[in-house]
Amino acid sequence: MIAVDPPAFRPTRRAVLGGGAVLGGGAAMALASCATASPAPLRLWAMSYEGDYSPLLMPAFTRATGVSVEVQSLPWTAGHEKLLTAFAGDALPDVMMLPAGWVNEFATIGALAPVADAALVDDLFPGLRDAVRVGGRDFAVPWSVGPQAQFYRRDLLAAAGYAAPPLDWASWRAMGRALKRRRPDEWVFLMPLNWWDALFTFAGQTGARMLRDRNTRGDFDAPEFAAALGFYASLYADRLAPPMLSTELQDPFAAFAQGRFAIYPRSPAMLLDLKRRAGELPRDRWGVARMAGPRGPAPGSGISATLALSARSSRANDGWALIRYMTDVPAELRFQRLIGSLPARRAAWTAPQMQADVLAPFRAQMLQPAPGPAIPEWERIRIEVQLVAERLVRGDLTLAEAMRTMNVRADAILAKRRELIDAGAIA
Repeated sequence: MIAVDPPAFRPTRRAVLGGGAVLGGGAAMALASCATASPAPLRLWAMSYEGDYSPLLMPAFTRATGVSVEVQSLPWTAGHEKLLTAFAGDALPDVMMLPAGWVNEFATIGALAPVADAALVDDLFPGLRDAVRVGGRDFAVPWSVGPQAQFYRRDLLAAAGYAAPPLDWASWRAMGRALKRRRPDEWVFLMPLNWWDALFTFAGQTGARMLRDRNTRGDFDAPEFAAALGFYASLYADRLAPPMLSTELQDPFAAFAQGRFAIYPRSPAMLLDLKRRAGELPRDRWGVARMAGPRGPAPGSGISATLALSARSSRANDGWALIRYMTDVPAELRFQRLIGSLPARRAAWTAPQMQADVLAPFRAQMLQPAPGPAIPEWERIRIEVQLVAERLVRGDLTLAEAMRTMNVRADAILAKRRELIDAGAIA
């Protein structure tokens, strides 16, 4: 049984909630002691499902503390720009959700307050705390973890003689070719060209560093990244994956449910879609497995969400109380039931709901993280690399030309960083 329990209604984008369930045990006392009632709501900005469903966590917090919370949900596509604009205009919310890859950037520009209590960053899965540390200090608290796994159609694989997807690259591609022979008019792997997840998962599996010389130059022509990029491109060249953007598919889930694709690499957010739309794809027709690696499952990248306090918030005590509540085990488990997100704290994984078979591949991947370079420029570099990878897939560049172009673009983005390091301004 999937531990996802979506509510009967979809929250509005902006809501202020009060009242609700009682917090468990010491959490309520801790919150009551460090937060005080305020006539103005505390402001929280979050993105995607986390933003849409966070209002459902607020009644218990308000009941225990007297502090009301105003939640604003931002779209992923506009979140980064909106946060930067708000910082420039001194209009950041008190608490904000940041993908782990953004923490370094926002800490460096002075937007985030250092974590006030070391207990907030204890008992975490490997690599999660490293992603929120800048200059030896913690600037955010890991909250919702989203490693990539492969969702697969059991029925389609069984028809080709596979009980589950193989977990090494060569066998995975062989399975793809077998499926393609049976159903030549359909695709096997759904990996939209504007989503970076698959390429960087493959890169993590090969151990690619991606940057060199103290993270001041691209290293995208190194053998490890070349292997990952070559494998990625080959899936499109063999017509196993469609060379299309996510915007070209009106409803990727429907396409998966209709059998147009047999393998769909996704984050745990897919569990919510599967629960809500079980009528389109019954539970016995799909499964979850770790992503295939060069010689078997290996470290891979993924998105993890964090919660951070604005350095300019006048409500620091209330803000830390909210972060403490939202990242504590009971709230993490509640959120996992709501949207399928995975708890960052190890203690949460002892709960019965976390023992579901579909969660085991994600847990195994969380134990083998492959974080990207911890520099503010990495988000921009990753976007540029994916744009070049799209040109490679579409035949505009050769593999060698693509890797050279990636290095050129990365080096341009890192020019200021090289200057600062050469001048001794940064370590």
